[in-house]
Amino acid sequence: MLTAPYTYAVIEWANLVAFTLLALVIIVIPGPSVLYSVGRALAWGKRAAIISVLGNAAGVGIQILAVALGLGALVIAIPPLFFGLKLGGAIIILLLALQAVVSRKSHTRVDSVRSQPRHSRLFVESIGVGITNAKTIVFFVATMPAFVTPNGISVVWQMLLLGLIFTIIGITSDSIWALGAGFARDWFAQSPTRLVAVRTGGGVALGGLGLYMLYDALVP
Repeated sequence: MLTAPYTYAVIEWANLVAFTLLALVIIVIPGPSVLYSVGRALAWGKRAAIISVLGNAAGVGIQILAVALGLGALVIAIPPLFFGLKLGGAIIILLLALQAVVSRKSHTRVDSVRSQPRHSRLFVESIGVGITNAKTIVFFVATMPAFVTPNGISVVWQMLLLGLIFTIIGITSDSIWALGAGFARDWFAQSPTRLVAVRTGGGVALGGLGLYMLYDALVP
């Protein structure tokens, strides 16, 4: 039985629309996730970038599950755990930046299969990036409870639904940015010298993101 005119089975339509609009504003404005996707596209190409986007989304999905189960608030409430999460994310990004720069001159033919790390490696690395994104877990903990319908079904399922909406928008936005950067890379890659420069640029972009995350972790 519906308990409100804007209720549909699990959650009020008004809450769904409001959260979707909020997610759009947060995601569409370029942030760390976009910079990560663009950096991977410039360093390794479109296919690697899309795999990275999906891996990052899987990591964020794990965050969403943790928040829905109440673990997200626990991590934020324990300073050493939250610091470790932020520091771990910065270190992962910096290592990926170093990898991109160090290997920038290897296999410069754009279509070479060997020119990219293994897909499984890209995916696992990106899951780590998604899990350790401290800003998204803070966003979920701070906003999701406000959009839950008290008289709806389980709060956990409502939060998972909201998280699914966020993830779909995030994958769409990051993929657009990644593909755009990947197409630009393909043009530059017609010259091996330009490809090296583009790969270096991708590494530098990731490095800048990593340094920002490191600063955010170390400076209150």
